[in-house]
Amino acid sequence: MKNRDSSHFRLLVAALMTVSATAIAQAPEDPYLWLEDVGSDKSLDWARAQNAKAQKELEAQPQFAAIRAKALEVLDSKERIPFAVKRGEFLYNFWQDEDNKRGLWRRTTLDEYRKPGTRWETVLDLDKLAAEENENWVWKGADCLPPKHERCMLSLSRGGADATVRREYDIATRSFVKNGFALPEAKNILTWKGPDTLLVATDFGPGTLTTSGYARMVKEWTRGSPLDQAALIYEGKVTDTYVAPLTDRAQGVQRDFVLVVPMFFKGELFQLDKGKLVKLDLPIDAKPRTMREWLFVQLRSAWTTGGKTYAQGALLVIDYGRFMAGARDFSVLFEPSERRSLASYSVTKNFVLVNELDNVKSRLYEWSRANGAWTRKEVPLPGFGTVTAGALTEDEEPDDSGITTDDYFLTHTGFLTPPTLYLARAGSKDRERLKALPAFFDPAPYTVEQFEAKSRDGTRIPYFVLRAKAMKFDGTNPTLLYGYGGFEISNLPTYSGTIGNAWLANGGVYVQSNIRGGGEFGPRWHQAALKENRQKAFDDFAAIAEDLIARKITSPKHLAIYGGSNGGLLVGAVMLQRPELFKAVVCGVPLLDMKRYNQLLAGASWMAEYGDPDIPAEWEYISKYSPYQNLKAGMKLPRTFFFTSTRDDRVHPAHARKMMARMAEQGHDALYYENIEGGHAASANNPQIAYRQALMYSFLLKELR
Repeated sequence: MKNRDSSHFRLLVAALMTVSATAIAQAPEDPYLWLEDVGSDKSLDWARAQNAKAQKELEAQPQFAAIRAKALEVLDSKERIPFAVKRGEFLYNFWQDEDNKRGLWRRTTLDEYRKPGTRWETVLDLDKLAAEENENWVWKGADCLPPKHERCMLSLSRGGADATVRREYDIATRSFVKNGFALPEAKNILTWKGPDTLLVATDFGPGTLTTSGYARMVKEWTRGSPLDQAALIYEGKVTDTYVAPLTDRAQGVQRDFVLVVPMFFKGELFQLDKGKLVKLDLPIDAKPRTMREWLFVQLRSAWTTGGKTYAQGALLVIDYGRFMAGARDFSVLFEPSERRSLASYSVTKNFVLVNELDNVKSRLYEWSRANGAWTRKEVPLPGFGTVTAGALTEDEEPDDSGITTDDYFLTHTGFLTPPTLYLARAGSKDRERLKALPAFFDPAPYTVEQFEAKSRDGTRIPYFVLRAKAMKFDGTNPTLLYGYGGFEISNLPTYSGTIGNAWLANGGVYVQSNIRGGGEFGPRWHQAALKENRQKAFDDFAAIAEDLIARKITSPKHLAIYGGSNGGLLVGAVMLQRPELFKAVVCGVPLLDMKRYNQLLAGASWMAEYGDPDIPAEWEYISKYSPYQNLKAGMKLPRTFFFTSTRDDRVHPAHARKMMARMAEQGHDALYYENIEGGHAASANNPQIAYRQALMYSFLLKELR
């Protein structure tokens, strides 16, 4: 909160978010454009006044203090799994708790990691650094130079924004490198080409960013030279979404690439070979990845090549050298069906781990190659739930830790199953239980069910219900329906101590939807709700609400909906289209003004998802659901709680601000909370997360009981 009045904060928000006079002139009919000027005294005073109203009401609720305390206890628990990344000889982890609110970047050995009371060695204390530099630092990760991983480019954000400061750090000396590589605040992407060379995509000055606010140039930057003298490798178009450098190191061979993304879910990959860029001959919507001798290609649309057609959603593999020489005889490691899709894959030295979704439930397979042919074997899982599997190391030889190149981390979790972390070995039944999160609530009284609703066009839409076994099907149960439905992101079963303590323990039912627009059934499920078909996602969500009511799990006066970001657009649209179905709405960091979203921050990068509102034919269908434009006086709406962040430099906080202002003007009942820091996550640390969760669940309990 203190940073909101500091001079550097005002300069930052002005640089990142101030609306131009030209943009304002384009929409004179909007009386709330001034709320797009994020850092102005007028808009901040408005936000503080809204905060005070919401905080006064919700902090007074009888459950608020208990929910906040329990949520913080879960978030700060010393028993949480310290998920780690192996770099060189060490496992690295970033950790936050009540004593380290900003967090510790730390490391340990595998032998020590196996012990219940793991001892950690601090690499960087972010609380100490923030105090010394008088900066509101939020950790955003590190890019370290193999093979020793002792030199790293740290990524530090002011207040949680996507834009970061990048600085070179020496782990051996625990200090920033004097006169080392450093990049000012921007949406930076970089990779190490060598110990004294970076490939960098950043803000190189006026005219070097795309209309989405990302870099459109990749340059090679040599140690000791000014950034403005870095050699240009690639220059994209202003209308591109972004460009980025990539590096693949394996078997002693290094490959450097430039990825050009003209729009979401489309990209062109170029290998940097002896100073020249060589384009990989792949479909523009495919997702390629190189690893050791292999090229993997994940298809978003069917592809006919080499005399064969490969299915949309398939995962292909071929020897990289042969592919670049013209071969197109791919092997297929995954082919989808109506209810099966590819969740993820990971590569060890001798195996490919393929993580599939079978009707939104995980199945894991190990693929291996012998005598020129690929074969697969299913990996037994601990039970129903969600699995992630990732190779532990890309090093070619075992090191002193005892790790082999076929070891991988396996994590298993579910709605009622706290996550457990295993060390597994591909090709072997060996599986060592390393860490497990204790149960933050008693699962015994609850059960999980999967149902399907029939959407308006007849499509079957799955959803999960987490409820008490003793629940009565009488329509009186406070029920929270969560949705997202966009950007090919899947909603999978996962454990939440806060949902258990704040919602289930207070008699609530939690429902998680798998509507179109997401990735639960692969690219086709996502593409079914793109652009002019966006309404299908809203219809799916409403159909689940109707199904919950028909099953008498709940009723309109006991049903609430919740979504954030694209999910905020979802609940905002459905709230206006089907207000009779709901009693309350929680709308977080949302898109709501779809007429101007492409002019605000990163909004232009999402036009492949929603369409371009500046094209009349596309505005024709966007205008039918855009919440800000469809809000009218006299509508009988469910009560709404908006939350956002001043420092969100991805989805502009003006979406929530302007919607709240218009609702208040028209007499609709709504509450609003804006965290002054926190970025798109709306929170920068555990106390802020716990506070926002307490506001949200107190609001829901008040409205639905």
